[in-house]
Amino acid sequence: MTQAALTHPPAVQAPAPAAPAPARGRLLRLSADWSGWLGPIGVALFAGLLRFWNLGYPNAFVFDETYYPKDAWSLLRQGYEGSWPDHANTDVLAVPQHIPLTSAPEFIAHPPLGKWVMAIGEQLFGMHPFGWRFMTALLGTVTVLMLARIGRRLFGSTLIGCTAALLMAVDGLQLVMSRVGLLDGIQMFFVLAAFGSLLIDRDHVRARLVGVTDGDRARLGLRPWRIAAGVLLGAACAVKWNGAMILAAFGLLTVLWDQSGRRGAGARRPWRSMLRRDAVPAFLAMVGSALVVYVGAWAGWLASGGNGEGGYDRHWADGRPGLSPDTFLGVPLPQVSMSWVPASLRSLWHYHSQMYDFNTGLSTPHTYQSNPFSWLVVGRPVSMYWEQVPNGQHGCTATGGCASQILGLGTPLLWWTACFALVYLLWRWFFRRDWRSGAVLCAVAGIYLPWFQYQERTVFSFYMVVLVPFLCLAVAQMLGAILGPAGCSPERRRIGAAGAGLIVLAIVACFAFFYPLYTAEVIPMTSWQDRMWFTSWI
Repeated sequence: MTQAALTHPPAVQAPAPAAPAPARGRLLRLSADWSGWLGPIGVALFAGLLRFWNLGYPNAFVFDETYYPKDAWSLLRQGYEGSWPDHANTDVLAVPQHIPLTSAPEFIAHPPLGKWVMAIGEQLFGMHPFGWRFMTALLGTVTVLMLARIGRRLFGSTLIGCTAALLMAVDGLQLVMSRVGLLDGIQMFFVLAAFGSLLIDRDHVRARLVGVTDGDRARLGLRPWRIAAGVLLGAACAVKWNGAMILAAFGLLTVLWDQSGRRGAGARRPWRSMLRRDAVPAFLAMVGSALVVYVGAWAGWLASGGNGEGGYDRHWADGRPGLSPDTFLGVPLPQVSMSWVPASLRSLWHYHSQMYDFNTGLSTPHTYQSNPFSWLVVGRPVSMYWEQVPNGQHGCTATGGCASQILGLGTPLLWWTACFALVYLLWRWFFRRDWRSGAVLCAVAGIYLPWFQYQERTVFSFYMVVLVPFLCLAVAQMLGAILGPAGCSPERRRIGAAGAGLIVLAIVACFAFFYPLYTAEVIPMTSWQDRMWFTSWI
C-alpha cells in the first residue's frame, strides 16, 4: 500500500440505491435475448449507410446497367424483355424523360429473376438510377445482417459473426456491386441465404439425433429448411446459371452432413444409411424445388404468347414436330417424339439452348476481362465508370484536373488476408476435420472453381462478389484463432486481441483509402494515381 493511501484514505461513499429486483431481472433477460441481434443490426445499419448514401450518383448507366435496368423495366411493362433503340440511354436520362421501349422481343443471355427483383425498385421509384439500384443496395445491406447471424451460428460466437459482417461491410467489391444495377449482387443474396438455411437444417437434424441409439435406422423427418435452401438456390440459378454449380456443391454438403450426423449417432454403416435414407429426399427437396422456382421465374415469358406476340422465340415450337435433341454434349442420341410436351415449354428449351451457346462461346475481347487465376489477388478489377474532370468543373480545384471512377476492386488487404485464411481453413479441415472449415471451403469451391473451365470465355473479376461472404467468414475464423481459444491465459488473449484488432483496423483503413474509387468521388488526378498500386488496375 502506498504512503498516499495510508495518509489520505478514500472517502466512504454511500452505496447507490439498488434497482428493484424484478426490473433488473427483466433487463438482464432482454439483454440476453437481444445480444445476438444488437451487434448484427448495428453492423448492418453501418453497411446500409455506405450503400444508400448518394445512391443515385452518378446519374448514368454504369457498365452493364445499359442492359439489366432496361430489361427490368420491360418486364414490368410487358412481361418479357423488349428491344430498345440505340439512343435509349440518353432518352431515359433526359429531362423531361422519354422511355422508348418497343414490343419487339430481344434475345437475352440471362434468366429473368434478377431483373424482376430489380424491377421492384423501378416500380417504387421510377426508371432512374436510384430506382434500378435500390434493390441491389437493399439486398447488399440485408446480406451483411445475414452474414453476422450465419457466422454466429457457424462459429458459436457473436463476436466472430459480427467481425465477418463488418469485413463484408467494408469490402470494396461488395459495396460497388450493391450500388450498381447488375445481377451478381442479387445472386449473392440468394446463395448466402441458402447456406444459412442449410446450417439451420443441420442444427435441427443434430437435435433430432440426440438420444438416438441406432443411427442407421433413424428417420430425420420433414426438412423444411432444406427445401428452403433448394428454393433459394433455384432463385440463384434463375438470376445467373452459375448457380447450378453452387446447387450441386451445397447438395453434396448437406448429404455429407447427414452421413456425419448418423455416424455420430452410432450408425455402423453411415454411408450406406445416408445413401438409402437421405440422398434421394435431399435431391428431391433441393433440385426439385429449385427446378420449380427456376421455371416459375419464366412465368412472364410463358404468359406473353397471346395474339402471336411475346418474348424472344416464344412461338418457336408452334407448328414444329416435337422431337428430342439428336445429340447431348456431343454424344449422338436417337430422336423420340416430344409432341406431348406443350409447345411453350419446347420453345423455352430451344431458347435455353441458344442461351447456352452464347454463354459458353462468348469470347469477344474486352479491356477489363481477366483470368480466374488472378481474381483472389485482385489482379484485374473492372472499371465500371470513368470521367476525367477538368479544373473548375464538378468541384474540381486541382490544377492537373480530377478523376471520377467506379472501380470493382475488392478491398486489397481483405482479399490478400483471405488467401492466407483459405490456406488455414484447408489445414483445419484436412488435419483437424473441422466441419466449419469444410462448409466454407465447399462454398468457395462451388462458387470459384467452375470458372476455371472457361479459359477462353470473356469473364470478369466482379463475378466473385458471390464469394465475398465466404471469404469474410474464412478471415473471421482465422481472426478467432488468432484471438485465442476458450480457456487460454489472459496474456495470450491480450496478445491475440491486439493482433486480430490490428488486422481489422488495417482492412478498414485500406477500405477508407480506396473509398473514393468505389463511389465515383471527384478526386485530384494525383490522388487517383496514388491509388493505382499496379498497372493492371488501370
